[in-house]
Amino acid sequence: MRIYLANVGANKKTRGLASPLFEDGRFEFLPIPANNRGLDESPKAIRYRDLRSHYDRAQDLTSYIPTRLKDRAVHNSPEFETFTYCDACDEFPRAASLKRVEAGDVLLFAAGLRRRDGDEWMDEYGLHLVGGLHIEKTPSAAGAPPDKQAMERFAKNAYVIKGRETGRWDSVVGDWLFAGSEKSRRFDKAVPLNREICERVFRDINGVPWEWGRQSETATVASYTRAARCFFDTSKPEAAERAATLRGWIAQRTGERDAALLGG
Repeated sequence: MRIYLANVGANKKTRGLASPLFEDGRFEFLPIPANNRGLDESPKAIRYRDLRSHYDRAQDLTSYIPTRLKDRAVHNSPEFETFTYCDACDEFPRAASLKRVEAGDVLLFAAGLRRRDGDEWMDEYGLHLVGGLHIEKTPSAAGAPPDKQAMERFAKNAYVIKGRETGRWDSVVGDWLFAGSEKSRRFDKAVPLNREICERVFRDINGVPWEWGRQSETATVASYTRAARCFFDTSKPEAAERAATLRGWIAQRTGERDAALLGG
């Protein structure tokens, strides 16, 4: 098994939007705004006002969203109900490594979360693991349009919504589709990617520990994880040991059920 990591979702630089992190470790995931004008104008697009709480489906998320964005369409990926993800792997170098993902690999998602205390935003912000896909089958580049099976499986994902609502399937050619098996998880609680765990388990592209320098802890983590790539190839004993350490870190913070995404 290989374990990949991709940065997803809104962050503090996304038009003043950030996913909230609560005192008990629970969180809500907010996707980025859609960047397709046709989708943004479609009456059938999923909008920020339509998003529901992971913990209470009767509750919306509008209290965490600036008023000016509530009617904006969202790029709903990753999608944690049917466990799908899409990325423009042929267009963006930061996502190109994901073209090597195969069935049985794990794609972990990291998101920027900002501490929320009641109705107030705190200054605490950092990257956290929020879930991931256990890849069901080897992904491939999108068709134009996709076949019926993919259309149904990805019906709630930004990829199919964009093509279906705009009629512009040519605009999504080059996107790659990732479908998760039943082992996929949206974590119940966020798992911090702080210096402590990153020094223990992550290595750069040359296989050496990260350098922390003078920038903030969060900025360092963000710089090393900006491009999606494989961080653990568990066929190699040293990497398998680091992956097991990360699994334990996840289990301590959100439970064994979520940690099982990494096997064991």
